[in-house]
Amino acid sequence: MEKKHWIINSDNYWFKFKFTEAWEYRDLFILLIKRDFVAFYKQTVLGPLWFFIQPIITMVVFVFVFGKVGAFSTDGLPKPLFYLPGIICWNYFSECIIKNASVFRDNSNLFSKVYFPRIIFPFSIVFSSMIRFFIQLLLFILILFYYYFKGFEIQLNYTLLLFPYLLILLAALGQGLGLIISSLTTKYRDLSLLVNFGIQLLMFATTVVYPLSAAPERYKTIIALNPITSILEAFRYAFLGHGDFSIIILLRATLITAIVFFSGLILFHKVEKNFIDTV
Repeated sequence: MEKKHWIINSDNYWFKFKFTEAWEYRDLFILLIKRDFVAFYKQTVLGPLWFFIQPIITMVVFVFVFGKVGAFSTDGLPKPLFYLPGIICWNYFSECIIKNASVFRDNSNLFSKVYFPRIIFPFSIVFSSMIRFFIQLLLFILILFYYYFKGFEIQLNYTLLLFPYLLILLAALGQGLGLIISSLTTKYRDLSLLVNFGIQLLMFATTVVYPLSAAPERYKTIIALNPITSILEAFRYAFLGHGDFSIIILLRATLITAIVFFSGLILFHKVEKNFIDTV
């Protein structure tokens, strides 16, 4: 019987990501997704209902604060329909960043005891969070049908075919930024304290609470450069027929996302080899 020999060493290649080796640990990958998903509502009274409650409460606050008090434009859309897509996409994006940003610190005990490809943890976070994204997307579709039966005209268009691509961009951008932050926080602990605060501020540099068409002219170019803005505008345009959608802008967002994602992978791969000495 042929025996397998595993050679574990610390190489110095920046671009050697070992995805083939990570595939060998796919059972661990699935287990981590299940663990993360179950841990979200374990020992809670309402359980999985929190997947719906959180975006609903946020939507109600946005409708009151930004829609009623602030009188922000919603591009002629019903306020719940305008805010909910932005909330759902932003929840997924921010969760990918926040959880990936602390992946070294949160799992340092496990990393120091047993070997497995470390990249499995960040990818499992993205996929487990994606389950919550689809659950909340179902909520948006239900509300969309509610408004349809009340007389709102659903303007589905060809851009809806780009939905899987938009989701991949959202996941890759969140993971890339999360990996960059997690790699830096192994050495600079103060950065981890700024992540949650920075994410909240970054939301106002995107079109979560206002459409791009309503942004001040002097800031519109800067806001449009934000790849999240392009994704949100395309998402709203696909489902609601409203939004500043452009293939050129989406391609620009793709380029930025690719740079951020691969930069995160490179930094993660470089830091994972000796992070246990600094965490």
